[in-house]
Amino acid sequence: MTTFPTLSTSRLSLRELLPGDAPSLFAVHGDAEGMRWFGTDPMIDISEAEKLIQVFADWHRSNSGVRWAIERLSDGLFLGTCGLFRWNRSWRSCVVGYELAPFARGNGYMKEALSAAIDYGLETMQINRVEAQVHAQNASSIRTLETLGFLREGYQRQAGYWRGTYHDLLQFSLLREEFQRGI
Repeated sequence: MTTFPTLSTSRLSLRELLPGDAPSLFAVHGDAEGMRWFGTDPMIDISEAEKLIQVFADWHRSNSGVRWAIERLSDGLFLGTCGLFRWNRSWRSCVVGYELAPFARGNGYMKEALSAAIDYGLETMQINRVEAQVHAQNASSIRTLETLGFLREGYQRQAGYWRGTYHDLLQFSLLREEFQRGI
């Protein structure tokens, strides 16, 4: 992957995260309520967002994954990010990750963005299996994954640790033939 892939849907543009996105990314990752599901402590300084943008850029440079900024086409507003990482070419698998700003939740944006990202992974990266780990109480994220065709595979006890406590996670996966395109 040399040129960063830009994707479009009817309402969204999935594009490269840029240094200028740091304030918007910080707003999303600094939201303590939203980050209760994400798997990390909320950010407390914008420099953390700047570093995270660099981490995502390094994924692309090293061909280990891709993370997109999700931008609303109608007004160019930054809504969040989504991406595919831990790309294992030999096994044709990867992991999906995502988050949205509080104001953008509940509008179907993430389902739309993930559909485009997963389609890219299946077609361009030749992935057969996409995995997701979700907090056991994150009903909204679970619904989004299930709508896309993900199946629950298991329950991982105390698999995550953030905000000073252990968290149980659900393991989901999606196989190429199960993907619900065009949702």
